[in-house]
Amino acid sequence: MVDSTLPLFDEMPPAGQVAAFKAAFDAWLAEQRGSGSLRQDGSVAVYEDMWEAFAAWCLSQSPVVTLSSLDLADLQAFQSARFGRKSSDLSLTPRYALRLMRLIDRVLRHHASRTEAVANPAAADWIAANPEIRYADAAHADPLPEYLSVSEARQLIAFLSSARPRPGKSRDAQAPLTWQEVRNRASVGLQLGAGLTPGDVRALTLDSPVSQGSRVRERPWKLQVPGNGNSPARETPVAPWAAELLQHWLVVRTEAGIAGTFLFPSTRTGKQWQKPSQYECAKRVLEEAGADSREGGSFRLRHTFALRQLRRGTSPQQVAGWLGIEPSKMKRYERVLPGVIEVV
Repeated sequence: MVDSTLPLFDEMPPAGQVAAFKAAFDAWLAEQRGSGSLRQDGSVAVYEDMWEAFAAWCLSQSPVVTLSSLDLADLQAFQSARFGRKSSDLSLTPRYALRLMRLIDRVLRHHASRTEAVANPAAADWIAANPEIRYADAAHADPLPEYLSVSEARQLIAFLSSARPRPGKSRDAQAPLTWQEVRNRASVGLQLGAGLTPGDVRALTLDSPVSQGSRVRERPWKLQVPGNGNSPARETPVAPWAAELLQHWLVVRTEAGIAGTFLFPSTRTGKQWQKPSQYECAKRVLEEAGADSREGGSFRLRHTFALRQLRRGTSPQQVAGWLGIEPSKMKRYERVLPGVIEVV
């Protein structure tokens, strides 16, 4: 029997939530006008359109996305929904996306200060997780890369490597880690030790690690990285410490009975790791290691790998091949390299 209590149409969002979005924006706008930071009516109209579109999407979700509950996954879904528009729509450009996310971040922070609440960092985190958007407004189209200092790199390597048993000690001698924790550290290890992007990490399969030809039995020494839309299929070497951690992860993965073909799945059933979840996991690892920074995000690890290889005398063309980028992109590293005394 059909449940007669079900509404025939989508329920309207609570009036209080509608008012909350409007009040937050109006209060921010009033302050901008009062300080003289925003005077042109054209700019005000653009910001109003941006906020109204964002608020309409949040209020149309089930459950409703509120100013306090908004998170990275919500913003990723919002951005994906915007790509359903025509390709000629200027609102799809990276510069527009950056302007939109900055507006959301500013309104959220102003709302938090006005209500004495904790600021919601979702928009700032989204910008940090999307470098192609983050640098869309940069004065230089190819900004200098952020990288780890020597002490930061050593500290991070020590933290990541603590996830595997030390030689001569049993696995029971250390505090047990969940398979997800080992996965998180091993995947971050490959960003630093093999120069991978977050997208590369999510695309890796069980066929990616190459152990044949390794000096140590069953230890991977390079990776076959599938093309993932942003970069072509390629091979890249793995630093010995990262290879040891990867080898340990493969053992943990097998013992946990994890299904599927993805090297770093999100679930025991083998479901592919999604961008928001992988970003949060990597961010948490960096925080726990004491190497967290909003500047550059986990891409600092890939940049550190590139600088390390160049310092070792590897040709820019070879490093570009390992990174899956055009050789011309290596100039950004050459500009910063003279100032780098040592990179781990």
